[in-house]
Amino acid sequence: MIAGDCDRPKGPFASAIELFESGLLQRNGISEVGIAGYPEGHPRIAQDVLDRALVAKSEAAEQTGLAVHVVTQFAFDVSTITTWLMRLRDLGIEHPVRIGMAGPTSLSTLLRYAQRCGVRASAQGLMRQTGLVKHLLGTSAPLQDAKRKAGQPLGKLAGVPVAVKDVILTKGLRTTCASKLLANYIPPYDATAVIRLEQAGGIIIGKANCDEFAMGSSNENSAFGPVLNPWNDAHVAGGSSGGSAAAVAAGLAPIATGTDTGGSIRQPAAFCGLTGIKPTYGRVSRYGMIAYASSLDQAGPMGKTAEDCALLLTAMSSHDPRDSTSLSDSGEDYGRYLNQAWQEGNANPAKPLAGLRVGLPKEFFAQGLAADVAKAVNDAAKLLENLGATLVEVSLPKTKLSIPVYYVLAPAEASSNLSRFDGVRYGHRASEYKDLGDMYQKSRTEGFGAEVRRRILIGTYVLCHGYYDAYYLQAQKIRRIIASDFQAAFKVCDVILGPVAPDVAWRLGEKSKDPVQMYLEDIYTLSTNLAGLPAMSAPCGFNANNLPIGMQLIGNYFSEARLLQIAHQYQQASDWHLRQASEVA
Repeated sequence: MIAGDCDRPKGPFASAIELFESGLLQRNGISEVGIAGYPEGHPRIAQDVLDRALVAKSEAAEQTGLAVHVVTQFAFDVSTITTWLMRLRDLGIEHPVRIGMAGPTSLSTLLRYAQRCGVRASAQGLMRQTGLVKHLLGTSAPLQDAKRKAGQPLGKLAGVPVAVKDVILTKGLRTTCASKLLANYIPPYDATAVIRLEQAGGIIIGKANCDEFAMGSSNENSAFGPVLNPWNDAHVAGGSSGGSAAAVAAGLAPIATGTDTGGSIRQPAAFCGLTGIKPTYGRVSRYGMIAYASSLDQAGPMGKTAEDCALLLTAMSSHDPRDSTSLSDSGEDYGRYLNQAWQEGNANPAKPLAGLRVGLPKEFFAQGLAADVAKAVNDAAKLLENLGATLVEVSLPKTKLSIPVYYVLAPAEASSNLSRFDGVRYGHRASEYKDLGDMYQKSRTEGFGAEVRRRILIGTYVLCHGYYDAYYLQAQKIRRIIASDFQAAFKVCDVILGPVAPDVAWRLGEKSKDPVQMYLEDIYTLSTNLAGLPAMSAPCGFNANNLPIGMQLIGNYFSEARLLQIAHQYQQASDWHLRQASEVA
């Protein structure tokens, strides 16, 4: 370290600022610099001194003209990290942050790391506070070990780490919805999906960032900063489940949960080169999932392969009497068809999909679709044809109406659902206010981000007297027509194939100033949520800049197992899903 160690310099420069001012970095061809941040404090320096030093280093580094990021000590306390990230914003520091993470193999290793970082905590307290190893002293991991030692059967996810999207409640582990409003909220109970995962032996290792209250298509709307795409960190990871997608793509977790209200599993899966499935509405319990739009929200899995998704979906899915929209026939083995031929009795291993009719909607391949995306999806269709499938043209004429219908219905439901966040019972409360009404207004204004406020206002408007009939009821009627279009298509095909998004992941900030352009990116995914149909994304290629492309498979109600079967057979004949982000990093 050229700049030394704080008050004990080891090199020719007493501080990082002197190093930046020297011009040494530029002369030696350095293109990026990291400045130190201390979320959990410093053993010898007060926090206010650290803050002033960080601002000074940031300004000095910026003047060099080099790319700047903030790198931290090993961090263990999720609450402290969250608070510190918010303080960075207050200080005007918006550089990318690289949190120091460790994968401790033992408690002694964890404690040693903590001591080196100046963290003073008991072993049990440290383990309880860290989101990365939530259950190491909890119940899940020890329970699996006890079952194994006793020779008892283990669940299919026994010992498998799972990342959980931060809108799904986890008892004792912070659930923020990526919002300042819930920055300090610790749920008193687990969501049903989380309970099911742990019953299957899965180990919840932490929460994944997302768009605030799942409202967004890029994961740039989080109060804690955007999620970066592991394939190219100058590009978005997709939203709203971008954190889940990035975690799996970067190798931080083998599988993850997401939620899909208008494409929020499929689009980030496509942008990050993963497989992800939104099941039929009602397959996975919404109990314990913080609602955005109740009639559209559905949780589902994200992983590298269709087989991984089948395992996770089987674990998550169940009938739940606490969820009035939960289907009575939920809870099947979604992997039962994976290695079977489409038609029973087919003895030709080269044509496992013989008899399958794949519909190609002409509206999905019209103007607005990027040429490289269209080519990749058409190539995927040809491969399915080589596997025995028959390609047929279908029509979904009301596709173009999906966006206006969705952005009437979803904000209307959001306006109602988010009215509970008032600063009274839990969540952020304004520090200064005149009366109860003023407290409501200030708390919600301070707590909600710009996109959430925008959708609440839209939703409130369409539900107002005089506009309800003109907008909300009309949108509900068109929603039914959209669902009917799909049923007409399924009379001539078994599954519908198309792109997930019009283009690959765009650059960070590229569409942030134009919400409409952002909304248009969901043109191919919204309609399935409006209809409640199952749909999934699977990798099918890359563009010229090595950014992943995903194809979308849409099935009729309750056809998740068949969709996963098709995707699995496709993945047996291709290798797009095997590519690693590290290959192009």
